[in-house]
Amino acid sequence: MTGKEIREMYLKFFESKGHKILPSASLIPHNDPSILWTAAGMVPFKPYFTGAAKPEVTRATTCQKCLRTPDIDVVGRTARHHTFFEMLGNFSFGDYFKQEAINWAWEFVTKHLGLAAEKLWISIYEDDDEAYDIWRQDVGIADNRIVRMGKDTNFWEIGVGPCGPCSEIYYDLGAERGCGSPDCAVGCDCDRYLEIWNLVFIQFFRDEEGNYTTLQNKGIDTGMGLERVASVLQNVRTNFDTDLLRDIMDFTGELTGRRYGSGDDIDLALKVIADHARAVSFAVSDGALPSNEGRGYVLRRLLRRAVRFGRVLGVAEPFLYRVAGAVIDKMGDTYQELVKNRELVIRVVKTEEERFGETLAQGTDMLTRLIQEAKQTGLNYINGGQAFRLYDTYGFPLELTEEIAGENGLTVEQEGFAKAMEQQRNRARSARQETEYISEKAAHLKTLLGQIGETVFVGYEALSSKSVIKAIFVDDRRVEQAGAGQEVELVLDITPCYAESGGQVSDHAKVSAESTEVAVEMVTRPVEGLHLHRGRVTGGIIRVHDEMTVQVDIRRRMNIARNHSATHLLHKALKEVLGEHVNQAGSLVAPDRLRFDFTHFSSITPDELDRVERIVNEAILNNLKVQTLASTLDEARDMGAMALFDEKYGDRVRVVKMGDFSLELCGGTHVASTAEVGMFRLLGESSVGSGLRRVEAVTGQGAIDYLRAKEDQLNLIARTVKAPAHELVHRVETLVQELRSMEREAEAMRARLARYEVHSMLDAAQEVGGIKVLAARSNASDMDSLRAMLDLLRDKMGSGVIVLGAASGGKVNLVAGVSKDLVGRSLHAGKILKEIAPLVGGGGGGRPDMAQAGGKDPAGLDNALEKVCALVTKQAAN
Repeated sequence: MTGKEIREMYLKFFESKGHKILPSASLIPHNDPSILWTAAGMVPFKPYFTGAAKPEVTRATTCQKCLRTPDIDVVGRTARHHTFFEMLGNFSFGDYFKQEAINWAWEFVTKHLGLAAEKLWISIYEDDDEAYDIWRQDVGIADNRIVRMGKDTNFWEIGVGPCGPCSEIYYDLGAERGCGSPDCAVGCDCDRYLEIWNLVFIQFFRDEEGNYTTLQNKGIDTGMGLERVASVLQNVRTNFDTDLLRDIMDFTGELTGRRYGSGDDIDLALKVIADHARAVSFAVSDGALPSNEGRGYVLRRLLRRAVRFGRVLGVAEPFLYRVAGAVIDKMGDTYQELVKNRELVIRVVKTEEERFGETLAQGTDMLTRLIQEAKQTGLNYINGGQAFRLYDTYGFPLELTEEIAGENGLTVEQEGFAKAMEQQRNRARSARQETEYISEKAAHLKTLLGQIGETVFVGYEALSSKSVIKAIFVDDRRVEQAGAGQEVELVLDITPCYAESGGQVSDHAKVSAESTEVAVEMVTRPVEGLHLHRGRVTGGIIRVHDEMTVQVDIRRRMNIARNHSATHLLHKALKEVLGEHVNQAGSLVAPDRLRFDFTHFSSITPDELDRVERIVNEAILNNLKVQTLASTLDEARDMGAMALFDEKYGDRVRVVKMGDFSLELCGGTHVASTAEVGMFRLLGESSVGSGLRRVEAVTGQGAIDYLRAKEDQLNLIARTVKAPAHELVHRVETLVQELRSMEREAEAMRARLARYEVHSMLDAAQEVGGIKVLAARSNASDMDSLRAMLDLLRDKMGSGVIVLGAASGGKVNLVAGVSKDLVGRSLHAGKILKEIAPLVGGGGGGRPDMAQAGGKDPAGLDNALEKVCALVTKQAAN
């Protein structure tokens, strides 16, 4: 059975059990900053298990694409570890429970997958007698094949929130795959007993004190690794030998002229490349781009690691983008987003490969310098920390560093490298947050939601409402009242206030009654159905159950609406001008401006920016009607709506339509017609990462203010250069030409003065132990000029040592030069400056023949220069 057939069979089986087949969610978690990647099948459904959101269905089944990187270093070295993998899952949100989950799992693995019952073992949580009875009595599993295991392995919980016991299905691969120990059994770390399916029974809620209460609506969260099941059904020793990965490995082998099975190093490289190519292809397709932080850093590390293993196969030129193409060919029929974003994936991977080639060249230069410095200081090894920096920053494998160092008679300090590696792993572990269902504060608010009911949002239709205060928080403590001057968070039964979401900032508002008022400056929605209004009590005393009037700041709301509607027009215009590969990667919609991040691979030309701006303003002038429609996600996609990064499973979505020009999923607030945007003006564009650009713009009054400020600047320039506005360009061009002519004359004069200064300096040269030494002040205004002066002096002096110092603007520049014949006599320019730079409050160094330094204490310059002769004498004597 192929991986595709297993995937389809699983989903169809659970569809026959009343589950809705849902597509895989993005690898980039929706609205969940606590985790970098979707690392399990349950991640998209976290809000449903917590009650923070309401699912459209109570039974769902998916094949979820997942990405995990904690064990990246062992990928390819073991049979089962991956970064990217597919997790089959069936889920119940307050519907069925253990009875159905267990029986269906057994039915699927034995009757549909055809796995022999005598090869299967079951684990349960040690106290879960309910699961035991179902396995023993309903399914008929022998008592000696049901293993009770402890909380560390068979109870799922992470902090405050829903949790529960687990039951796992293991497949016995045979004694020949075991460790040989007489104690080898289910739970052993060897390869004999392979866990293929984990059933999580979500039946408790754990509070912050560690108390467990039974949930009223219990849930099921299961996960079956597709690659693992495929390895069993296809009777292969590792996941990499299944068709899911072997086809990609074979493609890489043909591409590189290497054959899987021809050697351990080659096999490892082919496995790592196949795994990482899948991870990279899917991550880029879902909107991740290489960068130096966050998920972008993880993506870059995966990509560069795959490229490094390409070097093992003898490939120096870009190749991974071709392997990414093979991934798309292999998996695109199941995951259409790969096909849709093929050009994006190929281009991002190839661009990053090319850049990494340049980085490797930089790493080679750094390693060469490290080798030279080690030899000059008499060391026979390269510092382990420096070798790790080569590995971490430039992608140099330790083996490559050792090989090049060995060619130069050096070793690499292993202990220092291992220490630096462990420090990095500790940082990664501390930065990595677990996949938790719900935070502690959200858990409290979820409980509150059950007590007081949902906040009704009326802000699409109204900008004011009569509302009742349902809860008050001060410093995260629930209180009954609050007085003037206190910072509060309010929960209201009804609100017209838009909560911050999808890049749009929240409304500001006043919540008031006859003698009380709260100035609200932030509105959030920490759990679905509950708005928190954060602000300050500016008068009177507010109490729970008080009836208040809520009035949104109308001017601010309209400015935000103009900017938000403009982002939709901008998105469409960018696609028209730059290409369909443009996709939103983030945004900020504020009252005074908008910011829009999107995928693109080069800077945007002034002509392209002008065309984008013209298209947006034309759409504004066309007075397009703005409509909002409610539909399912599938219906919206069928209409052709652009699905942005913050779409959600199962929810009814809001589609914003602007004439026949733009159609997008969006929950934000908008104008009634594009004409209300008024005017659109781009402020500029920039790079915010590899393959990621950013534009900023203003609309409405902001655009008018921007143009007025530009006009004021032009008028000021016109008055300054004494020219009318219509002659301004010609006048400025004339002034620029005159300035350039004067600069050339000044440069020529400086050159003549420098030659005069050189002659006078040479007269001040001294002879120390048969060596000419010149240590003098210079009038050079910057480091470049001081180095040029050094070069002139060396040409005139010939053999000798020169140290120059210049003080300007409260800073000191120092340069030193030693002629080549004297370098061989132990004289070292870098060491001379290293000794005298502290005297001017600085530091520096360099090569034996040339060095430079800087300082912050001009008062010490003469003293520093006076030390030079003594240092030359000391070095010459060694």
